[in-house]
Parts: sequence; C-alpha cells; structure tokens
Amino acid sequence: MSQQYIPKRAMFIYAHPDDIEFGVAGTAAKWAKHGCEVVYVVITDGNVGSHEPGMTAEKLAKTRRAEQTAAARVAGAKECIFLGYHDGLLQPTLELRKALVRLIRKYKPNVVVCGDPTKVFSDNNRINHPDHRAAALATIDAVFPAAEMPLLYPDLEAEGLTAHKVNYVYISYPRPEETNYYEDITETIDVKIEALRQHVSQLGDWDPEEPLRNWARENGKKVGFKYAERFRRIVLKEVEETADTDQ
Repeated sequence: MSQQYIPKRAMFIYAHPDDIEFGVAGTAAKWAKHGCEVVYVVITDGNVGSHEPGMTAEKLAKTRRAEQTAAARVAGAKECIFLGYHDGLLQPTLELRKALVRLIRKYKPNVVVCGDPTKVFSDNNRINHPDHRAAALATIDAVFPAAEMPLLYPDLEAEGLTAHKVNYVYISYPRPEETNYYEDITETIDVKIEALRQHVSQLGDWDPEEPLRNWARENGKKVGFKYAERFRRIVLKEVEETADTDQ
C-alpha cells in the first residue's frame, strides 16, 4: 500500500464545520499536497453547537464559517463551500440531493469522501449525530445514481452541468468489519492537528493533539503505517485520472 492512489479531484462532503478535521483532514491534506484539487462542502453552519451564555445562532454561524475556512486553508483545500443548512435539523431531502448533484457535476470529483449513513451508535457511549447520517445519506444518493443520470435534472444539463460518474466513494470510519482501506497520513498528521486547532469555538481549552495521534496510530498499526485514517472504499468505476505525484 506504499503507492497509494492520489485522485486528481476530490470532494469532501460533511454536515458540520470540524467534521472533516476530526475525521479525514489527514487524507485531504495529503492529497492536496500531492496535487489533488480538494473541495470541501459543509452542509450546515454548525450554528447551534454552543453552550456559551449569550451566544446566538447567527453569531455562531459566522464564527464557525471563519474557523472552517481557516482549517480548509491549513489543509490546502482549493475551495470550501457552505450550503447554509440549519444545524440539528438536517434531512436527506430531494432539495439537498440536487444541491449536491449540482456541485458534483460542476467539480467532477474522482473521489467523494463522506460519513457512514448507516452508523447510529459509534460505541456504547456515543450516538452518532443525526445530521451526520443525513449528510452521508444525501451524499451517497447524490453520487449514485443521481449525478450520473443525464435525464434526471434537465435544468442542470441545460446549464452545462453534465452527468458525471464518480470513481470512488470513501466512507470515513465505518464499522471495523467494513473497513477495507487505510490512508497513510504519516506525512500530514501534524497538518490535521493544526487544521482542527482552527475550531477554537469548539475546542475551548482541550488540546486535540494526543487524541488525534492515538486514533491515527491505532488505525496505522493494523496495516503497518505510523498514522492512518480508515475507510470503506466503494469502487464505482476504475480510476482514469490521477494527480501529479512524486510517489
């Protein structure tokens, strides 16, 4: 696995600011470093994610967009797109599906990275946020079959947003038995940590360095990498384009 695939274009689609940083920013930073055009899509503004007295949803949305923009910049993402949905109320609607199809057809990623739409319980102490599941399901449904069906959205076709078939879907942190791919992030673990540190409103005094290193170290042990992120990798079409890379 030393000669790992670097896509030419990749889109990371998640529910909240900081979801990418906690889960997959090491992969995003690595791909960007080796020439991939990385685009982030953040569906909600995370505008209820605070217990601070006097905080408003409007103020928090501005703060979290600024933090996410800074985190994307640290990782080397080409663009960070905000869809502006309300935190805590996300549903995998047809409207959201079409919005994601529009972006997939516009940017034509070889890889779409998203969460696991089937995971309700992360372990015996945590429940997966319903926004995470809704975002992941909407993404999966946008990727297949919607984005690749030219007759489905004739208005998008008329705009020049033609059908596009994604090569791979990377589902982040699936159940252990469903994991089939590990991305070596040894060269970008420091970048991942720095990107997560941009989310000051969420971290408070908590230092994410050791937890992030420990999680990535545990993943890496399974396949001989120092640090890794793990995925369920779905192959829809064998790759035709790769980024310029020195690997």
